[in-house]
Amino acid sequence: MNFIDLPKIELHCHLDGSLRPETIVDIAKKESIIIPSYNIDDIREKTVIPLECKSLNEYLKAFSIPNLVMQSRESLRRITYELFEDAAKENVKYMEVRFAPVLHTAKGLEIGEIIESVIDGIREAEEKYDIKGNLILSCMRNMSSNKALEVIEKGKEFLGKGVVAIDLCAAEEEGFCKKFVEPIALAREYGYRVTIHAGETGIGKNVLEAVELLGAERIGHGIFIKDCVEAYEVVKERNIILEMCPTSNLQTKAVNSYNEHPIYNFYKDGIKVTVNTDNRSVSDTSMSRELKIVSEEFNITYEDYKNIYYTSIEASFTDLATKEALKKLI
Repeated sequence: MNFIDLPKIELHCHLDGSLRPETIVDIAKKESIIIPSYNIDDIREKTVIPLECKSLNEYLKAFSIPNLVMQSRESLRRITYELFEDAAKENVKYMEVRFAPVLHTAKGLEIGEIIESVIDGIREAEEKYDIKGNLILSCMRNMSSNKALEVIEKGKEFLGKGVVAIDLCAAEEEGFCKKFVEPIALAREYGYRVTIHAGETGIGKNVLEAVELLGAERIGHGIFIKDCVEAYEVVKERNIILEMCPTSNLQTKAVNSYNEHPIYNFYKDGIKVTVNTDNRSVSDTSMSRELKIVSEEFNITYEDYKNIYYTSIEASFTDLATKEALKKLI
């Protein structure tokens, strides 16, 4: 299959992991921001993680430089626009991008301004390219539940205007869900949809708690339900969607090789899986590349691809009209 030509949907992509190295250098120069180097190749080397990465914590170190240049309204708008431009050029027709607004307040921006700037970038790309998008607000698990409440409250005014869901991300520790029961419950009450990073680093029980305590409809990664029977059964029985990211999972050592990835076994057993990039720049990947990897490792057929594509439509947090339009593309 020629995946570059097929319509694609991406549901798990981090804004701060998807910057062009050229853009990092350009913004740093324009806004007089100190970064380790102004050489594009040097920045690429520092912000792209090799497959030989040792852990999730090591993987996350690549985000420090991009965040330095994501502290103004214009930089956030531009970076978002460019991400959607890159996605549109490989026939991604719908994308949900996620980011943590609290990481972009270092130079005085308010949470509302930050969210609005990213939505502006999405809308600008939608006007120029054949792509639609929405925004997921991520809360950092290493911050307080009050910080999560702040993001949820400030983001509420953008629900239905670009913001569709809430997420928890960053380094994963066992039992993290208990800390965020109150803020995520409030988010659901306001109308946010819920997707939670869980089961990425060997703790399958976190997936179970994300579903049962937080009401997660989708799980970011979810690899380690394979080692937790209760989590596996809950995901399968309740049709919880897994947002899977093969290259990222190999880099963070959730798996040791592509062919060890459980995505195909999950799929064949009736679990709802989707394919995503996670971080286009940090993982040096694209939707076409991720799909090609899955195709080559597991010999998926065109019918398999269609099933995954339709699962992605069903799992998306967009409106019915957009879903119907996406269905007609394949």
